[in-house]
Amino acid sequence: MNRGHRELLGPERLVLNVSARPGPPALAFETTGDGRLLLRQGERPVLLGRTGEGCCRELHLHRLDGYRSPLPPLRSADMASNVNWPHRYARWLEDADGTPLLDGRWELALQTEFPPYVWTEEFVKVWPGGRLELYCGGGWNGVLPLRRLSPPDAGRVKAYRKHAREGTLAPVLLWSVAFLDGCVILDGHDRAVAALAEGRTPECVLLNRVPDDDRWRQAAEKAAHDHEQRMRQMAARPDDPGRARRRAAMERGHAELIASLPYGMPPTDFWPLPGGARAWDELADRAMLQFPRD
Repeated sequence: MNRGHRELLGPERLVLNVSARPGPPALAFETTGDGRLLLRQGERPVLLGRTGEGCCRELHLHRLDGYRSPLPPLRSADMASNVNWPHRYARWLEDADGTPLLDGRWELALQTEFPPYVWTEEFVKVWPGGRLELYCGGGWNGVLPLRRLSPPDAGRVKAYRKHAREGTLAPVLLWSVAFLDGCVILDGHDRAVAALAEGRTPECVLLNRVPDDDRWRQAAEKAAHDHEQRMRQMAARPDDPGRARRRAAMERGHAELIASLPYGMPPTDFWPLPGGARAWDELADRAMLQFPRD
């Protein structure tokens, strides 16, 4: 157990500074460098994927049974109490195995509103296969379960549906993955099903890797240098009636950029897949024998 420093960004948002986890993390993406990728939890492969060529690629994926939530089971009494879920999930993740955490800054924030397509056509309900369209410049913008979804009338889901109706359902824990421009569910598969069955958008805590201090400060220094250069160029031009308005817009844009830099999303960490393409192909062959029509 190693408690990290927390940056408090409001009542339902924080940044957790993780240390003593140099990586690779217990839940990590591995790649062969040629479009083959694997998501592994500990020693257990939980997702195989392969991307096509070109700019607008498709990711064909196959999930395997065995994913385990890193969070402890939720009690009904916990959900009915006044819990600050981002802080509670941060504490549990610090103590857990099987998470994507590694050294650096991680944001946890409550999110209650999503574009309507996220939990409808871009919520991957089929199992075990799937196809994600990684559009040019737009990403996929959906939610990917890491285990088979329970039916809406399953016993646990029915219990969660009561909490959804009463407004006490604990949020789903999502991990935002940069290369997908979307999220995978770390915890709360049944809670997501329960909320949707009750006609509600699942409330979520979004876990998101954010830049380390040295990286965003370097970006801020470069942005400040570029901004000062643009302002000097403007000052050297002949005065005109629109200068004050343009200057104010440039100052506002620069301030917004600087404020956002500590919380942008860096690229996804990929680790070399042990055994390379041959090991991936062997896993894929075994998966196809189990699910020949996938």
